[in-house]
Amino acid sequence: MIDRKLLIRKFFEENTLVGSNIVSFNDFIENQLQKIVNDQKEAIPAVVPPEVEEVKFEFGAISLNRPTIVEADGSERELYPMEARLRNLTYSSKVFLEVGLIIDGKERERAEVEIAEIPIMLKSKLCHLSDLNSEQLIDAGEDPEDCGGYFIIDGTERVLVYLEDLAPNTVFAKLVDSGPITHKVSLFSAYDTYRIPHSIDRNKEGLFLMSFTTFSKIPFVIIMKALGVTVDKDIVDLVDHEINDDLYINLYEALDIKTAEDAQEFIAKTMHLALPRDRKIQRVVYMLDNLLLPHVGRDIKSRKAKARFIGRMVKKLIMLKAGTINPDDRDHYMNKRVRMSGDLLEDLFRTNFKVLVSDIIYIFTRGVRRGRIIPLASIVRTKLLTQRIKSAMATGKWTSGRQGVSQRLERDCYTNMYAHLRNVVSLLEASRESFEARELHPTHWGRLCPIESPQGKNIGLRKTLAILSHITKNMSKSEQSKSIKTMEEIGLKPFD
Repeated sequence: MIDRKLLIRKFFEENTLVGSNIVSFNDFIENQLQKIVNDQKEAIPAVVPPEVEEVKFEFGAISLNRPTIVEADGSERELYPMEARLRNLTYSSKVFLEVGLIIDGKERERAEVEIAEIPIMLKSKLCHLSDLNSEQLIDAGEDPEDCGGYFIIDGTERVLVYLEDLAPNTVFAKLVDSGPITHKVSLFSAYDTYRIPHSIDRNKEGLFLMSFTTFSKIPFVIIMKALGVTVDKDIVDLVDHEINDDLYINLYEALDIKTAEDAQEFIAKTMHLALPRDRKIQRVVYMLDNLLLPHVGRDIKSRKAKARFIGRMVKKLIMLKAGTINPDDRDHYMNKRVRMSGDLLEDLFRTNFKVLVSDIIYIFTRGVRRGRIIPLASIVRTKLLTQRIKSAMATGKWTSGRQGVSQRLERDCYTNMYAHLRNVVSLLEASRESFEARELHPTHWGRLCPIESPQGKNIGLRKTLAILSHITKNMSKSEQSKSIKTMEEIGLKPFD
């Protein structure tokens, strides 16, 4: 017979109630920060000195130290959480970035500069408390039973709540009860901090119309041809090997479009761009390569893969109309993702790091116009990134206009504190009815508490993790490669 008490005891010996959030923050510090810098790689100013052909800023290794404080006399020492609380300080670490200034292919200067201060989660790897035993924690003024998982901003304890969102890059099918549209498939294509909604609608005439960004209700066959799939048989093969009435109607409607250039010009006309013809085509091509399904790819080489993905979307739409499949249940927890502190801070840092890079270029350009090259130590404004991150975490106003992401930690009682640290908040507006999203779903079993939800307009939108639930983080590229290799070894082949 299974000793359930032993299993529960072992679970809490290896995990804490906020362990998932701490792991997520550690991953952000150890991996995601460097990944964001690597994605940026370099910055090239448009304005250079008269005698110079090219100037380039290269971004290298990023590093952090443990929280410190600089006193009025200039001395620097370690900062502990209790002192930050008492003195209304922010418990944060300095972030250093290796920056190189390359002029005409030769390195003129390379330095490790401070770019920001990032608040540190209590009990994470960079926190001073993570290495202390119970007696040392008491000496530091801390509760040895405190789980951590929160931040101290200007002396105030704040928590980043878990955000519940639809799974990105996943196609959802649904029936439409009213209007000219009868069936619909949609997804959020996610790349970096961007989430671009895409949809393909089937109208009452049987036409499949695709929309994303400023592309509105473009026949899907036109999109396929604009991506280079100009032969009707190839389009049919990407959707389904057997042609049906709906597919035939869509092919017939685009019969006059023979080449990719014709399709791109057709799209440009529907967008009503006030530009010369060549500029219109360039704009359409840019949007196809960069804004259409960016999670699939963002260059000309990914066009075939994008056409294949659109074919799968259309096939799902045809199957939904034929009754072969049922509409997707968006409230099924398989179709949800819970975003933790590391994910939220990654979005925040990525967005504001781009602002910092733009500011570096601006300061360099201003110096060039004044006839001098500013040294790296002076070209990076540390307070810019620090203030933007600190402001977001102090007010809860996040990227993309989200609010309430950061909240003041409730310490009314011990259990209430834990409940707040394990809150899962939906992105849906509380003012909307959204009855299905508020209801208890069978897939919540074992993941979310069926009882713990506030009364009033937030009921069902603010939930709490079940006691034994544990959230995993995304797989890294190396982990993905290892899994793919394992699948290939057992005989599985990649989809083509």
